[in-house]
Amino acid sequence: MVSSNMAASVLKRCATAAVKVKSLSPSLSARRWLLSAAYTDTKMWEAREKDPQNLAVLANTMDRTYDRNLPVSSLIMSRFVDNISSREEIDQAEYYLYKFRHSPNCWYLRDWTIHGWIRQCLKYGARDKALHTLKNKIQYGIFPDDFTFNLLMDSFIKDGDFKSACSVVEEVMLQEAFELPSTQILSLYALGSYLATRPQLAVSEERALGASLLICGQKQDNTIGLSAQLLGNAFLGKVENLKGIHAVFKGMPLFWGRGYLGRALTIMERVAAASGDVKLSKDTLGYVNDLLHDLPLSDSSPEESDSSGEESGGEEDKKEDTVDEDDQAEAAKLPEYVKKFKELSSQLESQGKVESTSFQDLVTALAQQNLAAAETPDLEQYESRVQAWEAEKRQLIQREKEMREKAEQEKQERLAAMAAAQQLAEDLIRKHHGVVGYHRGSMRRMLWGMF
Repeated sequence: MVSSNMAASVLKRCATAAVKVKSLSPSLSARRWLLSAAYTDTKMWEAREKDPQNLAVLANTMDRTYDRNLPVSSLIMSRFVDNISSREEIDQAEYYLYKFRHSPNCWYLRDWTIHGWIRQCLKYGARDKALHTLKNKIQYGIFPDDFTFNLLMDSFIKDGDFKSACSVVEEVMLQEAFELPSTQILSLYALGSYLATRPQLAVSEERALGASLLICGQKQDNTIGLSAQLLGNAFLGKVENLKGIHAVFKGMPLFWGRGYLGRALTIMERVAAASGDVKLSKDTLGYVNDLLHDLPLSDSSPEESDSSGEESGGEEDKKEDTVDEDDQAEAAKLPEYVKKFKELSSQLESQGKVESTSFQDLVTALAQQNLAAAETPDLEQYESRVQAWEAEKRQLIQREKEMREKAEQEKQERLAAMAAAQQLAEDLIRKHHGVVGYHRGSMRRMLWGMF
């Protein structure tokens, strides 16, 4: 991982850039604020030692192994992914990733196999498969590292598919993998760009976006980070108001205490009381205002929650999601929250702590001015990681070779023992026949002598 000092230095520059920016249009940035060609280049990955394999032979080996209820080695799965050469073979690999995940060796899917799978999907135009296996990670075992997350996220961002990019951000959030400054920048850019389109969101989507904004925003104590935390808490507060607290934190790395709308207001209070240039973006405040007014002010209790976690909801989950008296009491605080929001908004405006630059333009400037610097430690770390992967793979190959030699030796010893046993049996049979034949001959001679 990037050292804490280096991460702090990069984030400090990010905060300075966010304060200085006044107005930027994403169309003027000429796409430089995306990951560089050096970051996405495949030369280092392709330079690894090759191990050419026939996929049909590998597939047949795996099928026969599974039919015998035996475990397939992680090396075979790795070789299969490494030797993909077409879009059709992506589909075949998806099938065997699923089979491997549901086998006794499921915990041993190698990190380089996961990284290689995402790279192969990007190479052969199968980002949909990459995203599908990522979102269904429990079924496929796809838990990427932060560098791999960045590659997939950047691919969607460059094509303007911000919704899919935000789906990747959601997975980063679920794995709590916002450690790299580059991942934070890309995630905030994807979230800001998607929200700028004012999408119509289902409650489950608001929950995912809210958690992503909140957890990623907590990594930065500046205008961008606090604006993200404000909006994230507001989204989660809306879900809590409508569905109850269990619908908020189930399957999410979130605090389970009630009062997410109250925490959003606490962010506003922090900014109002803070010294320095920290502010909240005007459009974020407007978004929160709209969320508050979308909520019903009636005395009716919140709806029962739909299961929006990763696992399918059974009767026990539905029982958990049913709102209780505490949920209803929290929902009844809405008029109080609305009133306090208006007061704090006026206070921030009077203090000059409302940033006129939109949240999208703030994160665009952040990416423009800081992403290149954040790439350097990532690439150094990636190079070391690939070398470590190759060393581990060589060890596994050597171990596989030794096990095959040992198995072959044991096989030859068994065959030799069987051959020796068979030879002994034949010798005994011949000896037995020889004794019987001698006695038969003596009997015949005796009988002839009598006559």
